[in-house]
Amino acid sequence: MKFFLAQLNPIVGDLEGNAKKILCVAEKAHSNYADMVLTPELSLWGYPAKDLLLKKNLVESQYSILDKLSLSINKKYGDLSITVGIAERIDDSFFPNLYNSIVLIERGEWKTIARKIILPTYEVFDEKRYFRSEERVSVISKKIKNKTFKLGITICEDLWVNENIEGRGIHKKNPISDLKSKKIDLLLNLSASPYTFKKFKLRNKIASFAAKYLKVPVIYVNQVGANDDLIFDGNSFIINKNGSKIKQLKSFSEDASCWCIDEKLNLVDENKSSEISSVFDALVLGVKDYAKKCGFKSALIGLSGGIDSALVSVIATAALGSENVFCVSMPSKWNSEHSKIDAKDLVERLNIRLNTISIENIMSSFENSFLESLNFNTQGITNQNIQSRIRGTLLMALANQEKHLLLSTGNKSELAVGYCTLYGDMNGGLSVIGDLYKTNVFKLCNWLDSEDSIERRKAYKLETKVKIIGDPIRNKAPSAELGPDQLDTDSLPPYSLLDKILKGIIEEKKDLRLLEQDGHRKEQILKIIALIKKAEFKRKQAPPILKLSSQSLGNDWRVPIAIFN
Repeated sequence: MKFFLAQLNPIVGDLEGNAKKILCVAEKAHSNYADMVLTPELSLWGYPAKDLLLKKNLVESQYSILDKLSLSINKKYGDLSITVGIAERIDDSFFPNLYNSIVLIERGEWKTIARKIILPTYEVFDEKRYFRSEERVSVISKKIKNKTFKLGITICEDLWVNENIEGRGIHKKNPISDLKSKKIDLLLNLSASPYTFKKFKLRNKIASFAAKYLKVPVIYVNQVGANDDLIFDGNSFIINKNGSKIKQLKSFSEDASCWCIDEKLNLVDENKSSEISSVFDALVLGVKDYAKKCGFKSALIGLSGGIDSALVSVIATAALGSENVFCVSMPSKWNSEHSKIDAKDLVERLNIRLNTISIENIMSSFENSFLESLNFNTQGITNQNIQSRIRGTLLMALANQEKHLLLSTGNKSELAVGYCTLYGDMNGGLSVIGDLYKTNVFKLCNWLDSEDSIERRKAYKLETKVKIIGDPIRNKAPSAELGPDQLDTDSLPPYSLLDKILKGIIEEKKDLRLLEQDGHRKEQILKIIALIKKAEFKRKQAPPILKLSSQSLGNDWRVPIAIFN
């Protein structure tokens, strides 16, 4: 039996367009003599469809789209079978009234063959808002050339049932355990599993456990592409019954491949990528797809000469091409000469455009207006925020005028403690590195300037003959340059210390006692906790943050603003 793994990048809500994409895949599968095409979870809708699933007209229209798709496939490609992920309507008076389902298209018709059992509600997931859980595992029989195969079908989370690996505790239902008595020949898992740090290894472990437990091969097909803040890495794979990977599709790219169940299941070499290169690939895809799916062709970046805006400029250039990236330098009287030079040198290495708008006169105008009209002398943080908001206003004006996507350049450390200005440097349509701590920004930039990144730079048509970020940018002390000789450490602990405490609080959910056991001083912990609480109202107004970690400060950070101190 020959399977065709189709790792697709759908557009959320574009049911007609996604159906056409599936039809194109059918053509490739047919030319490869495949028997069955496997597409990801909710492949007709794109994942996550969120409240689009509540639109009755969309739910209704999917059925006519499925009918047309079934007839087209049968007319063009005969007996080819295709799995498609849909939102199946339940005809009763209860809510939610949908199943997260898989249908099988064959012989000009379609039928439901699997429904999702375990509905995740952690991190960004909120599936119980839309779907009802199925009670029974799904097994279908497929006859090919006088041989009948029994296929167990699971949908994404249904595979994640080993608490020792995935760490979220015991589920009330265990589809993998329930499949044990079904004597299946093969386990399929159709997923829309977003990328986070170390997700590759976790998926492999989970699938390997299932393969060894059931003593059957596992085919795992994952969605690829970025939808809003989520990045789907693809990395679909096949594992043999001994738990060894025998094939893997591309990372962060649409891909498709044929595989025969009867061929010898030996371990083959894979193209391995490092964790740090995967982070870069994820961010590039995140920017590329966000721009494309939201209708932007170009990006605008406020370039300060610092490391954060430098990294975002590199990512944007890799994602959109140097001809579509525009930068603006907005120096004030506090900006150092070396920062201006560093910004100029960077754009030359990236071959992107840079315009300079001095804000000294605008700052003076603001200061004079307050003084003359209100007898109010702006000082300290008020003056610093005005400076940032002037820049933010200029950037938004240029973005509006030229129809650029304005990219926010703040990192996770700054966003966590509120070391950022609402309606200033937080302006933008997308926060590119908002889930990267400052120390990880440095790590990623060090990798970009190393020989280890040469192949990735070549792939993205970036400069390879010299360091792309540059030593001056990577080695300077972090500073927002909001005052004379101002440094980030004037307001914050060193990032090497701050980020450890932040990670303990945000990702690891540690309380004061556990953080003290890690060796951190009580007064410093309390200060950082207070800063996190104080900045909550800012984060609620931040642009979407590309998610990289198990706990970003975006949609999966659901902390109230007004809370007991």
